[in-house]
Amino acid sequence: MRMRKKKNCDIRMERCSDILVKEPHLYKGKWAQRFGNNNPIHIEIGCGKGNFVTGMAKMYPDINFIAIEKVEDVLVMAMEKAKAAELKNVLFMDMDAEKIEDVFKLGEVRRIYLNFSDPWKKKKQAKRRLTHKRFLDRYKSVLMHGDYIWFKTDNKSLFDFSLNSFAQENYKLENISLDLHKSSFEGNIMTEYEQRFSEAGMPIYRLEATYLGWEDNRK
Repeated sequence: MRMRKKKNCDIRMERCSDILVKEPHLYKGKWAQRFGNNNPIHIEIGCGKGNFVTGMAKMYPDINFIAIEKVEDVLVMAMEKAKAAELKNVLFMDMDAEKIEDVFKLGEVRRIYLNFSDPWKKKKQAKRRLTHKRFLDRYKSVLMHGDYIWFKTDNKSLFDFSLNSFAQENYKLENISLDLHKSSFEGNIMTEYEQRFSEAGMPIYRLEATYLGWEDNRK
């Protein structure tokens, strides 16, 4: 079901223009300059209404966050949350994940968050899943050895698919949880979907995938 068009979306987007990166490809290799510091950069692909990225930005002020969302009517709500919280360490992009190689250079991103991505349930849609080899190869172009992808979902089929996909593409799997909210994991920030599913008594599946490719020589 398509989201109803948000009232005054264009005006609201303009009010948040200082944290919306309209031509992100211009900053490839220059994100430290855009943020004004050399703090590590974490990105969330598919930020939804922004609960997760704003929560993380509050919790970790010494990390720079970039939230990617291609649905403008959702993106504007996430940006408004960041503006209301007066966060200085989070930026937003209206972009498809397929273009990640165009806007970040190798080693520029230290962690990727994939939270409650569309499961694309039909077999013929597998290539559209954000944990399919097609996307994992793109992530390799910005991550270096030892960098992470953190993944959460309510969909068991997608989780099983992702476990296999990560393992096949040279990622080491760690901290696998089949029921996150009953685990010992600390510091979890919930997304809007996660809160809804959790309140309904549904288990949340989570994993951390470490990229084992390029050696990381950064200090």
